[in-house]
Amino acid sequence: MSYPLTLRFKILAIARQLSVRDSSDRLLMYVKQKAFKLKEAITVFADEEQTRPLYHIRADRVIDFSATYDITDNGGTHIGAVRQKGMRSIWRSTYEILRDGAVVFTVTEENPWAKVGNSLFEGIPIIGALSGYVFHPRFLVSANGRGSALRVRKQPAFLESLFRAERLDTPLTPDDERLLLIGMATTVLLERDGG
Repeated sequence: MSYPLTLRFKILAIARQLSVRDSSDRLLMYVKQKAFKLKEAITVFADEEQTRPLYHIRADRVIDFSATYDITDNGGTHIGAVRQKGMRSIWRSTYEILRDGAVVFTVTEENPWAKVGNSLFEGIPIIGALSGYVFHPRFLVSANGRGSALRVRKQPAFLESLFRAERLDTPLTPDDERLLLIGMATTVLLERDGG
């Protein structure tokens, strides 16, 4: 995988959708959140046409406060999970990315005021379309006691959400990198859904 990665939300879609591309514009995954589901249901595809599902992500409860989102591959093998830290996320969004029940990565919002400003500004009719140029929430991904692995920042964009993920110094195994990529795409999707 060549960094930085770009996470781009599809414009004018009923269900939330985002593509993840590397620095050479190669599609790494296409993520689609099913619309009108009581429990969150997200599918990760290998292609934009959504013909080759790779992973499925499902919430363990209807109300997503402190929910855990289990990640399985297309054959049903459990890969890991993303867990939202409920009370801790009221002010500063915090997620844990787990493998076999153990925390591998922690995703923390770096500036909660940016999220507040972005949410308020987006709600203003007509002017809210410019919110992508004003506030830029950032997330730092820590690798369980090994330092920082990734920084994700919302980029200036008109009528869409665009995020850039930059790799930091912590070395990662291919399995760690795969789990991190799926977990980070899920986190950004859930955060975008919440504002």
